[in-house]
Amino acid sequence: QVQLEESGGGLVQAGDSLRLSCAASGRIFSNYAMGWFRQAPGKEREFVAAISWSGGTTYYASSVKGRFTISKGNAKNMVYLQMNSLKPEDTAEYCCAVASPFRYSSSNYYAEDVYDYWGQGTQVTVSS
Repeated sequence: QVQLEESGGGLVQAGDSLRLSCAASGRIFSNYAMGWFRQAPGKEREFVAAISWSGGTTYYASSVKGRFTISKGNAKNMVYLQMNSLKPEDTAEYCCAVASPFRYSSSNYYAEDVYDYWGQGTQVTVSS
């Protein structure tokens, strides 16, 4: 089994920063990319950011580019999402996910069906 555990969410004010963490464990294929998605109340889940196994390639949704940074830890099973200049519209549950090494590519990193394993999520609430 594969487990993903997110942490770091909370209630902050607009303009503040938060750092989310995600730890992957269990039987996972090697060289897997990871991603962050979010889902706001009443809305569909949306792509936020993705990072390659090596950490050398990153992708961002246009809504967060320049404010959020995805990174890998020294242990490749860790992924972080540094969120700066938070806005009320960033309020959502944030989930990390592990991508299939067979389906993930530079042309579909944003698609949910590329990801095989998902965490439970951590809530981020940004007040105005």
